[in-house]
Amino acid sequence: MKFGAAFGSAGMLLLAMCGLPLAAVLGDNAAAAVCTAAVPGASMQARTRQGPVGRWPSAQVDNAALIVSVGQNAKVPARGWVVAVATAMQESRLTNLGDLGARNDHDSLGLFQQRPSQGWGSPAQLLDRVYASTAFYKALQRVRSWEALPITVAAQKVQRSAYPDAYAKHEIDAERIVAAVTGAASITELPSASLADCGPIAAVSSGGWTRPVDAPVVSGFRTPGRPTHQGNDLGAGRNTVIRAAAAGKVVFAACDDDTGNCDIDGSPSTPGCGWFVEILHAGQIATRYCHMVRKPEVFLGQRVSAGEPIGLVGTSGHSSGPHLHFEVHIDVTCGAVRCRLSSANAIEPSGFMTARGAPLRGRL
Repeated sequence: MKFGAAFGSAGMLLLAMCGLPLAAVLGDNAAAAVCTAAVPGASMQARTRQGPVGRWPSAQVDNAALIVSVGQNAKVPARGWVVAVATAMQESRLTNLGDLGARNDHDSLGLFQQRPSQGWGSPAQLLDRVYASTAFYKALQRVRSWEALPITVAAQKVQRSAYPDAYAKHEIDAERIVAAVTGAASITELPSASLADCGPIAAVSSGGWTRPVDAPVVSGFRTPGRPTHQGNDLGAGRNTVIRAAAAGKVVFAACDDDTGNCDIDGSPSTPGCGWFVEILHAGQIATRYCHMVRKPEVFLGQRVSAGEPIGLVGTSGHSSGPHLHFEVHIDVTCGAVRCRLSSANAIEPSGFMTARGAPLRGRL
């Protein structure tokens, strides 16, 4: 499982999520002030006796709480707590494993299955949960720009596992446990590594529309080179917060059925939107947001406000790199199962958004 700590690298922006619905028309400065006020301080302490969370029993959740507490005391940002808990979920199912004899993977031990032979510490030290958690965080912090990396990448740069894609499947559970043991309502309420990515939030127009991300258009609608491209690609970096372009009802929030696996980065040969959201707005207008990095932050049937966070930019599905694929559809009809967003009712997003007082940046 483990082959020691690594000194990885990646040039990406710092992740931060604020989770703020915009109930009023806000300019950049006002939005930044609201965002700053809404993020709690790092003083919240992990509960030592939380009880079960989802499918995870109390004993495992207690181990997760200790991992979080060690990260808090070391002043590691909340993103690191999630990475650490997800890693321990994969490596030990949040159980402080001793020597398993013939079933042991080499000399791996403890919550993170760290190996004495690879310099992690002595067997006694690695069975000390505080020591093992501290060792994990120290290794994680040596990974350049770890805050912006997908969990599966950040964890792998530390762990060097034979199964590098396995960490991603634990991200949602890890976030729920971290939120529970810190007393937060959701992961978006946790203190983040930086407030910089909370804004700028583009103003909501008088008509109730705002940009889904503050990023330039890098690929247009039905261009000669891409005649079946039914939206605009907005060049936002991985983990940029995606916001609802207007108030409405979430009519889809899941993985595209055609992609097979949304929990890994897609490619130009991968079909579909990956993780994506569709929102039905007033006047039978709908918007679609594709290629999210993970499961959306909203659920089917949820009512959202203009500017409310709905997910994070990623590159799942048919995608060659992180960006938001943004579509606008008119005259949308809805059946018992799905609303119909098709090439027949797709329109050019840039002109539509400009007409509603919320122009996309760098209109093509």
